[in-house]
Amino acid sequence: MENFNYVRPAKVADAVKAMKKAKDGKYLAGGHTLLPTLKQGLAAPTDIVDLSGLKNAGVKVGAKSVTIGAGTTHAEVAGSKDLRKAIPGLAKLAGGIGDPHVRHRGTIGGSLANNDPAADYPAAALGLGATIHTSDRKIPAEKYFTGMFSTALKGSEIVTAVEFPVPKKSGYAKFPNPASLYAMVGVFVAQLADGSVRVAVTGAGPGVFRAPELEAALAKNFSAKALDGIAVKAKGLNSDMHASAEYRAHLITVMAKRAVEAAK
Repeated sequence: MENFNYVRPAKVADAVKAMKKAKDGKYLAGGHTLLPTLKQGLAAPTDIVDLSGLKNAGVKVGAKSVTIGAGTTHAEVAGSKDLRKAIPGLAKLAGGIGDPHVRHRGTIGGSLANNDPAADYPAAALGLGATIHTSDRKIPAEKYFTGMFSTALKGSEIVTAVEFPVPKKSGYAKFPNPASLYAMVGVFVAQLADGSVRVAVTGAGPGVFRAPELEAALAKNFSAKALDGIAVKAKGLNSDMHASAEYRAHLITVMAKRAVEAAK
C-alpha cells in the first residue's frame, strides 16, 4: 500500500473541496472495495477523503416517498421498522447483503457510487425508479447507472441521499454466490402506485438492467404464474466459472417469480 493524504471532513462542501484539490483522490465510504484494492496495489490514490464524518445517515419515510441518507448502513436500512412497512422489498434486500460485518459497515451511498455489477441496491434503485441525490443535482436511476462500475457521477460529485417512491408492492429475491454472497442473479420487482410494474435485474449482466418481457406479463397479472413460459435471452449475460449465461437467464425468471411471491 502506497502513502496517501487522509482527510475526514464534516461537511459535504468541504469533502468536495478536498477532492477538487487532490491530484488523484478517492472517496471512502464503507471501504469494502477501496481498501482491498489499496492493499493489493491495484489502486494508489494520492488522497483519501473519508465520508464517514458527514453524518448523513437515516431513513425518512413519507406518504409517497422514502429518503435514505447516503451514509446509512445496510443494517440500518434493514432494521428500519418504518421502511419495512413502506417498502418491505428494500428492507429485505438490505438484510441479505453480505454478512453482519459487511452490513454494519457498508453504506447505501457507497454501494450505489461503486455500482458493482453484482450489488443488490442498484436493482432496488432501478426497480423502484429511485432518484439519486448528489452534491450537485438529482439523477433519475434510469440515467444514473451507465455500465460496469460506472455511473453518471462526475469528478468530485458525491451521493448524498437516495429517494425511493413508495410502491403498492415490492419484492426481492436473489441467488447468491455461496462464497461472497454477491448476487449471481438478483431480481427486484415493484408494482408502483400508478399500477405500472418494474423489474430490475442485477448480477446477471455487466450492469443492472430492466426486464421488459417480465414487466409486460406482470402488468397484466401481478402473480408468479404470469411468468410461466417466459424465457429471458442469454445473449449478453455474464458467463463464468459460477454460472453460464444460459443458467443466469433461467435464474432471472426463477428469481422474478420468487420476488413476486414475496412482494407485499
